[in-house]
Amino acid sequence: MAAPQKGEVDQTKKSFMGMPGFVVDFLSMYRLPVEVQRRPSRSAKHALAALECEVARDKSRENFRDTRVGGVSAAVSKSAAAPIERVKLLIQNQDEMIRAGRLDRKYDGIGECFKRTVADEGMVSLWRGNTANVLRYFPTQALNFAFRDTYKTMFGYKKERDGYWWWMFGNLASGGAAGATSLLFVYSLDYARTRLANDAKNAKSGGDRQFNGLVDVYRKTLASDGIAGLYRGFMPSVTGIIVYRGLYFGLYDSIKPVVLVGSLEGNFLASFLLGWTVTTTAGVASYPLDTIRRRMMMTSGEAVKYKSSMDAASQIVAKEGVKSLFKGAGANILRGVAGAGVLSIYDQVQLLMFGKAFKGGS
Repeated sequence: MAAPQKGEVDQTKKSFMGMPGFVVDFLSMYRLPVEVQRRPSRSAKHALAALECEVARDKSRENFRDTRVGGVSAAVSKSAAAPIERVKLLIQNQDEMIRAGRLDRKYDGIGECFKRTVADEGMVSLWRGNTANVLRYFPTQALNFAFRDTYKTMFGYKKERDGYWWWMFGNLASGGAAGATSLLFVYSLDYARTRLANDAKNAKSGGDRQFNGLVDVYRKTLASDGIAGLYRGFMPSVTGIIVYRGLYFGLYDSIKPVVLVGSLEGNFLASFLLGWTVTTTAGVASYPLDTIRRRMMMTSGEAVKYKSSMDAASQIVAKEGVKSLFKGAGANILRGVAGAGVLSIYDQVQLLMFGKAFKGGS
């Protein structure tokens, strides 16, 4: 579009008097039709409204594209890490499975769990429950877009303005609120994924499974326990989000000014290793809450259930020891490494194809 002459620019600016300067400059640079330029100020406001609508539409289209392509990224990374994810869940919940008669003996480590699962169920079984895990991404991202600004406004403390502790409180509060909101909608998918992944072929009934698929998990759980069965373990899940975020940001903010200085400042490898160390530490420290919530999930449909998360924790520790709360933590660390590695490679492919990497959420 050709730029207007000086006289035309002046006329345009007169037409848009009272409007923000950046808008005047924009409309003057990209000349509107003459009849629009010379309309009274009401038309100018209409033009501004139309411009704002177009910007909003562009942003919406960009968000949709990011979600769609980010979904592919999430599907790739989750699917690549699905085998180690299933092994982690099997090791983590093996005592609950033995108690319910769905496992004949304990797993003897990560390698033995892999070997036995493939021998008993086949290679494809390592991806059991992955569909529900991938499906979780899209509603979670949609909810994040919907509630992100609301929670930022409610808990929008600035570190420089309000101080570190108010900023930390705001971060934990907004993260916890956003996590709880998203979980309200997607928790049942996480529950279904957990039940499918732990649905080893029944040792007492000749290799039968408890569930035939995702829909069957919902159908049987609703029939036996109602809606509450799909949300068993919800509270420790929310608590786990808050604990993880608190540890992550607390550790990162404490260590970064000490470690990433001098020659290491701005160093990619050093920054990556710090991020991985902090993520792993926060993940291991909050891991008992993940164990408690998943062990509670496993009791839906069973005769004996835990009364609360505290009851679950006390019973697990009393009967199996504190170490039982960390079963599967090693596999969980490997899962994080595998997922990050695949995502890093996929990011490079996206940069070559789109000039931008689209991150897939958890």
